[in-house]
Amino acid sequence: MEKVKGITFGTFAARGSFKKEEARSSLMNLKHRTGANTIILVPNGLQDTAQSEEIDFSSPATIGDEELCDMIRLAKTLGLRVFLKPTVNCKNGTWRAFINFFDNDVHCEPKWCNWFQSYTAFMLHFAKIAQQEKCDMFIAGCEMVMAERREKEWRTLIDDIRNEYDGLVSYNTDKYQEEHVKWWDCVDVISSSGYYPLNDWEQELDRIEQTVKKYQKPFFFAEVGCMSTTGSSKVPNKWCLDGSVNLKEQAEWYKAMFTSCEKRTWINGYGVWEWGIKQYKSELAKSDRRYDIYGKPAEEIVRQFYQ
Repeated sequence: MEKVKGITFGTFAARGSFKKEEARSSLMNLKHRTGANTIILVPNGLQDTAQSEEIDFSSPATIGDEELCDMIRLAKTLGLRVFLKPTVNCKNGTWRAFINFFDNDVHCEPKWCNWFQSYTAFMLHFAKIAQQEKCDMFIAGCEMVMAERREKEWRTLIDDIRNEYDGLVSYNTDKYQEEHVKWWDCVDVISSSGYYPLNDWEQELDRIEQTVKKYQKPFFFAEVGCMSTTGSSKVPNKWCLDGSVNLKEQAEWYKAMFTSCEKRTWINGYGVWEWGIKQYKSELAKSDRRYDIYGKPAEEIVRQFYQ
């Protein structure tokens, strides 16, 4: 598996977002500034709550098929590989990891079987696009912690995806969950979200390595990131963290992450979180507290390691 020098681009883009010239310019900036060889695109699916059975991926909240295909083609003309990672979210703000139902069906209550039927339709819609546009990897969802125990349904889903898409198939589990997924044998590549505290990388990599050795599969971090906010390097997954802008701390986190991971030959790359569609003016980077690396010292750290 070729090393993934990836960046997540245009996260959860709404209908029409990829049609704008600013989106195309941002992608070209990503290519020229970072040394990345891969982008990860994340079409959005929405359900009302964590206990809703229906996933909507046809509303204005989800990128249109035609503009998604156009962006994939642009990325490829720039020499970038494209990974497609459709991801479900809850409209009420509940994190997708908490989507959950009774293990045994109960009359008049929401059921796993109905949810997986809708989730499968969501996945297969984009698997067909991934096949049509020759995407380099299809990632069958992200951080579905409570759902991951439904092994039978995931195995069936992966089989269904392979009927539509003949490229590499992965799944992006959450931080600290790598050893708890029991169906890694049915995917081609293991991936997870690497939001680990700055000082914990070595111990967490020791733990993850045991799972990689057990399943003998390639591994990469489909997400890695830290906000440019004071304190984020200790809790890089906490997107709602309140604090002052701290560009140095974000850069130090990236340097520590890359330094630890590059010593491990079994790590096949990264998907940096993130690079926006609409970029702030470069001089405003010093006041941005979010994950975006554009115009910040963290961008230079990424470029150094990617190039």
